[in-house]
Amino acid sequence: MIEAHSLTKRYGERTAVQDLSFTVRPGAVTGFLGPNGAGKSTTMRMLLGLDTPTSGRAVVNGKSYADHRAPLHEVGAMLEARAIHTGRSARNHLLALAATHGISVRRVDEVIDLVGLRAVAKKRVGGFSLGMGQRLGIASALLGDPATVILDEPVNGLDPEGILWIRNLLKGLAAEGRTVLVSSHLMSEMALTAEHLIVIGRGRLIADTSVAEFTARAAGDQVRVRTKEAEKLRALLAGPDVTVSSEEPGVLLVTGITSEWIGRVAAEEGIALAELTPQQASLEEAFMELTRDAVEYQAPAAQGVGAGTEGRAA
Repeated sequence: MIEAHSLTKRYGERTAVQDLSFTVRPGAVTGFLGPNGAGKSTTMRMLLGLDTPTSGRAVVNGKSYADHRAPLHEVGAMLEARAIHTGRSARNHLLALAATHGISVRRVDEVIDLVGLRAVAKKRVGGFSLGMGQRLGIASALLGDPATVILDEPVNGLDPEGILWIRNLLKGLAAEGRTVLVSSHLMSEMALTAEHLIVIGRGRLIADTSVAEFTARAAGDQVRVRTKEAEKLRALLAGPDVTVSSEEPGVLLVTGITSEWIGRVAAEEGIALAELTPQQASLEEAFMELTRDAVEYQAPAAQGVGAGTEGRAA
């Protein structure tokens, strides 16, 4: 289990993380999300003892990282996959790590097979593609068979087969009862992989909730209704706390009441419904909605490619 207690990190006058508290529990993949500059990398570095908090405390499996006698057996981490001596082979890199903890050669070969690097295990890392480097970084994280795994952008550089592989691997680790924390900018992948989310912005906690609750919070209670008697139904649903809009003929978007209530009203009045669908935001839409005020760098509104050139020419 990972616990952050009022973590704060300042660099001079800049505060990267501010009074951040959360708990990552075993048995589920937890996504760690936030815009660029939100403080995710700084937080993960504090969890792993690479940065010292200005105040607060980070605990993994009951102890700070530095207090674990054999940390690779407790926490497996990948923050920068390419932080490897490029002149070494993949196998020699893992053997060197294994030697620091008395990990067997057999285990080295096991993780090489697990990540699919058997064919290139004796080749120098400097010639590896980005995807191969990612696989080696994941192998390093899993080398000690740790109870807790922390990965930063693990699908970078992976092809579709590799993305599916890491998705299933993470779910499998969580199913074994391990604690899994994954940082990623790929919302579509997080939607398929994570069960729980911790979202931060400008160094502060924005959300600590399940994926389902996170998307429902952004979507609100809007219901899409399609019927040939849309205007009649609109009049029946009207009320002080109900909003009904229309984006096309025969379609109503209703907020303020549930789909069950709408269906009951329609049935009592003999109105046939062709569609009655509670709307749900995608994880990407929910993320953009809930972090829009925490984005450090925002692009201006989109303009035509030629607009800027025309303006300069004028």
